[in-house]
Amino acid sequence: MLRRDIQKAPELKSLREIGLMREAGKLVARALRLCREMAKPGAKTVDINQAVENLFVSNGATPLFKGYDPASTGHPFPAVTCLSLNEQVVHGIPSQRPLRDGDLLKVDTACRLSGWCADAAITIPIGVVRSERLRLIKVAEETLRVAIEEMGRRRWWSEVAARMQRYVQEAGFAVVEQYVGHGIGRDMHESPQVPNFVNRDLQKRGDFRLEPGLVLAVEPMVNMSRSDVRTLDDQWTVVTQDGMPSVHVEHTLAVTAHGVVVVTADEGDPAGEIRVPEAAGANR
Repeated sequence: MLRRDIQKAPELKSLREIGLMREAGKLVARALRLCREMAKPGAKTVDINQAVENLFVSNGATPLFKGYDPASTGHPFPAVTCLSLNEQVVHGIPSQRPLRDGDLLKVDTACRLSGWCADAAITIPIGVVRSERLRLIKVAEETLRVAIEEMGRRRWWSEVAARMQRYVQEAGFAVVEQYVGHGIGRDMHESPQVPNFVNRDLQKRGDFRLEPGLVLAVEPMVNMSRSDVRTLDDQWTVVTQDGMPSVHVEHTLAVTAHGVVVVTADEGDPAGEIRVPEAAGANR
């Protein structure tokens, strides 16, 4: 779930606050794992959405997508997950349409737990999927991995975004530029905007420093062919202009003095471990 109208300076989080976000992140990871288990040929996305809603509610979490209407359009998002198929890039609405062999299902969801948010997305191949579509998923996942690695050793976001963009383009695919990631914390959408590419706007006034306490939802969207997208009449579902497949992946990532924490990693994954500095008072 993305927006592009936030320009304020980012609000840095303490290690304690990142730890609270990590608890929300574990629940989001459980939700995505549940979706992966359910996403088989014949399954309906409306049922997958209901299962995620049940999981959040039963764990005392607030789903962040359902009812979301940032521009007060009178058309709030109707589900707790964005479930986007094939040429649908993001913001797909769950339906009765059964999943089929060869589909690419993008699952994006977020929740608030104990006052703190986490947001993540995966792309799931359904049944037997053509090799080029599987390669598209791999490139998107590797692009996110590039971001995680580079965030820990670069000074500016533009340096990370440039490497993400180059990785996608060298693979022969296209980066979606109409939608970007975002800061996250007590609210799902906070500053800064987090593009997966470099353009004049980022270079002139949109760049930001990578410093301890910064928490970002980084979410590359990679199209098979062209980067152009459009929104359907439901006012939510974004599709590729040429009808070719797209892939979307996302993690909530926190920069700390000891490296990048994958806030939405599965429970037990070392990538989600928060290392506390030994020096007294280092935990802001």
